[in-house]
Amino acid sequence: MQIAILTLDGFNELDSFIAAGILNRMKPQGWAAHITCPTPEVTSMAGVTIQRQKPLDFLAEADAVLIGSGIKTRDYAADPAFLSRLTLDPSRQLIGAQCSGTLLLAKLGLIGDLPACTDLTTKPWVIEAGVNVVDAPFVAHGNVATAGGCLASQYLAAWMIARLATPQDAEDAIHYVAPVGEKAEYVARAISAVTPFLTDENTLAA
Repeated sequence: MQIAILTLDGFNELDSFIAAGILNRMKPQGWAAHITCPTPEVTSMAGVTIQRQKPLDFLAEADAVLIGSGIKTRDYAADPAFLSRLTLDPSRQLIGAQCSGTLLLAKLGLIGDLPACTDLTTKPWVIEAGVNVVDAPFVAHGNVATAGGCLASQYLAAWMIARLATPQDAEDAIHYVAPVGEKAEYVARAISAVTPFLTDENTLAA
């Protein structure tokens, strides 16, 4: 599985890096999560500059895409030229978005009036885009999921692993990164957040 983690200038480190760290626990199974950016370098909201691993056109070939948030996402969402470069296909890709990343999905027409999650700052903008925002950390509809809150990135990663591998793989990945002495609680919380959105029809594992 090849996964693109869309990371834009002004990005939130917790969104991109936590998801990448958890998803790359699946490397022994042939997975790879790549920081994917429109420019060779991007700088986080805290001033951390990183180099991209994949260019923007990698979105089209990835098996799954996660969209993080950032302080400039509203500007990106208002740029038709940028939006036209986001080639996403929920019929064959899993697509997840976090916080202001949900605004990008809304602008791309991938949410419609379905319930979605975002952070408190972005909420008015997502509602303005016609989305029904719910007070929840995670929700999924078919192959599209949204999450609200920086640390909800673990839910997006767990959902993606459960869908593209198995729920047990998701439990193992969360268990690995969870704090010592609290692993059972962290695993239970993450799995309980995503399990309602896992069905026999939706799980893609062989």
